[in-house]
Amino acid sequence: MIGIIELPSNMFIKKLKALFHPERYHGWGINRNYFEGWYYKVISADECHAFAFIPGIAMDKQGQKHAFVQVLDGKNCEANYFRFPADSFVPRSDSFDVLIDDNRFRSSELTLDLPGLKGHLQFENDVPWPSNWYSPGIMGPYAFIPFMECYHGIVSMDHCIKGALEINGQLIDFTGGRGYIEKDWGRSFPSAYFWVQSNHFSKPGISLKASIANIPWLGSSFVGFIAGLYFNGQLIQFTTYNRTKLLRSYDDKKVVELFMENKQYRLEIIAHRQDATELASPINGFMDGRISESMTSTVEIWLSNKNGSLLLHDIGRNVGLEVAGMVEQIIT
Repeated sequence: MIGIIELPSNMFIKKLKALFHPERYHGWGINRNYFEGWYYKVISADECHAFAFIPGIAMDKQGQKHAFVQVLDGKNCEANYFRFPADSFVPRSDSFDVLIDDNRFRSSELTLDLPGLKGHLQFENDVPWPSNWYSPGIMGPYAFIPFMECYHGIVSMDHCIKGALEINGQLIDFTGGRGYIEKDWGRSFPSAYFWVQSNHFSKPGISLKASIANIPWLGSSFVGFIAGLYFNGQLIQFTTYNRTKLLRSYDDKKVVELFMENKQYRLEIIAHRQDATELASPINGFMDGRISESMTSTVEIWLSNKNGSLLLHDIGRNVGLEVAGMVEQIIT
């Protein structure tokens, strides 16, 4: 539980285990200037309902803390922020399992008990981002750098949903729908970033996640990126640390364009922007910032090999899309 005093050796073990399991809680022993949150995207089978549920913990520079569950109704462009006492946030150290009051969040399920929102969803056939001792999760070797402003993790690129939620008195069945789970932790979100995600393409089993951000680094900064395309049972990675080249990073009022190329593949992404909803975001640990997210955008993707042969051309629906901060910092 947050706030319990533990021996340094126990704290070190918890932090070490979390390092190699990005989905778990990482904030052991931290009491200020820190946030951690998970992002659950759930889309019903008929695609008439699209929600994001974001549980987490926030701590400002003075050590004030609170837990939260943020809810985004993507179809109706509405958001709610439910605030809880910090001691209601209870994470486990040996697995990803977080309680916030009567709400529970795991990689395989979530339980919600909020005003106007109750129910239980289960997740099956998940697609985690690969993790090993030298590259723990999507951060790769950057996971070992202790001074990063923000860390990122993918819990599941794609999975099937079972269960129902009662939302404002209406029972909504999500069985047969698709889901996605990621997370962030650290001090603040980047000063500028693009984020694109969809796992609703022409057929099940295709999932895209891509983000480009301005990364502070030793008094300066660089444009970093992490992207993955799950296709034909394979996760194709495009990242700063695997020598991928970012060929284009651009946005205007209508589109976001991201082109990148690694040793084997070229990926082109054009996301078409739609109406977005304002969400709370972390600044120096507390949720005082504001970002806007759309869940109704579309994205067109092209995947080709180095010989120029087109392997995939598809259009994704129910796209999560964020364009945040001083984007001129990341235009390429």
